[in-house]
Amino acid sequence: MKKTLIIAEAGVNHNGDLSMAKKLVEEAKRCGADIVKFQTFHSKKLASKYAAMAEYQKENLGTEETQADMLSKLALTHEEYIELAQHCKKVGIQFLSTPFDIESIRFLDDLQEIWKIPSGEITNYPYLVEIGKTKKKVIISTGMAEMEEIAEAIKLLKENGTKDITILHCTTEYPAEIRDVNLRAMERMREEFGYPVGYSDHTEGIEVDLAAVALGAAVIEKHFTLDRGLPGPDHKASLEPDELKLMVDGIRKIEAALGSTEKKLSETELRNRETVRKSIVAGRKIRAGECFTEENITTKRPGTGISPMKWNEVLGMRAGRDFEEDELIEL
Repeated sequence: MKKTLIIAEAGVNHNGDLSMAKKLVEEAKRCGADIVKFQTFHSKKLASKYAAMAEYQKENLGTEETQADMLSKLALTHEEYIELAQHCKKVGIQFLSTPFDIESIRFLDDLQEIWKIPSGEITNYPYLVEIGKTKKKVIISTGMAEMEEIAEAIKLLKENGTKDITILHCTTEYPAEIRDVNLRAMERMREEFGYPVGYSDHTEGIEVDLAAVALGAAVIEKHFTLDRGLPGPDHKASLEPDELKLMVDGIRKIEAALGSTEKKLSETELRNRETVRKSIVAGRKIRAGECFTEENITTKRPGTGISPMKWNEVLGMRAGRDFEEDELIEL
């Protein structure tokens, strides 16, 4: 199985603090993630002064400020993102940041090799055109989107130069309820669009991520934080580092277990087969010349003799020599 790409979504869980962002980079690397992802935006270009916070943001922050006011406290400067990308290179993990406006796309173009389009931008025509023109690999989340909207976004990206696309199923809620996950939608999107699929997870715990890998997810994206108790909109719906490591380790085990579609014996099975299978043996003493019958032969371990699958061939044949009870029958 191809290795699942694991994106540790730091997002804005640095709370606007570069030192905390660097610590998130280091923890993502320690936990075994392939990519650590942030979010790049200009608060006034992302949200109007009339845009209210989402309900989960109000609940997590305990405030009633506007989105723009909230976001302004969570942004890093361009210079800080450059330093953060350099820190990722030093640590040995791939840097990625999701842009939320066209200026941020143009800024990030020189800093990263791929794009991650968030669910909220899937219907943003000028944004998708700008991303497509870069001709880079795109990973796109599909939370809140209908199949027709996903198709339209993919069409627009392709028309503008994008060739390599991975589609992530996503349920946009923080945290998302298990009953709302609908994980098999990944399979439908794979069949419908013909692209690799994955899962951007907002549920609590790691169980759904492991299930997604078992269903063939090419990418797993998961929010993480240094501490769920920190103030901020996304911390409560994020994994802490040790939980992220458990998820990464679990995914790698699932990959190893899935193997291939070929049914073949492992080396351990080959060693065990003779021990646990059975052979045709004498059920009692048998004299030379005596016919083998259901009364004088039986099947017992080990499986080093005649297979019980040849039972009907052995019945009626005559013993070529004397056999003691439990001795392997020979013809």
